[in-house]
Amino acid sequence: MPSRRAGASADVQARRTSRFDRDLAGAPPSIQQAFEKQLALLLSNPRHPSLRAKKYDEARGIWQARVTRDWRVYFTIENDVYLLRTIRAHPK
Repeated sequence: MPSRRAGASADVQARRTSRFDRDLAGAPPSIQQAFEKQLALLLSNPRHPSLRAKKYDEARGIWQARVTRDWRVYFTIENDVYLLRTIRAHPK
């Protein structure tokens, strides 16, 4: 789980890759809205239980967090920046 303290929103920022922007634009409106809510949680409290944030790919430093039951956001951490790489439906 990302090691950021609760309430760290002033210290942590999110940046979106162009791929992420394309993937988010292609997601249903309900997922886009859910993502914005979950992003606020990620920035303020990455250990929030609804995120279920975890290391997805150790070798590449990719993290995964829950957007909804069926969608995930994938990101890397670079200093105090969450670099949002993609958002997609979670494979079953």
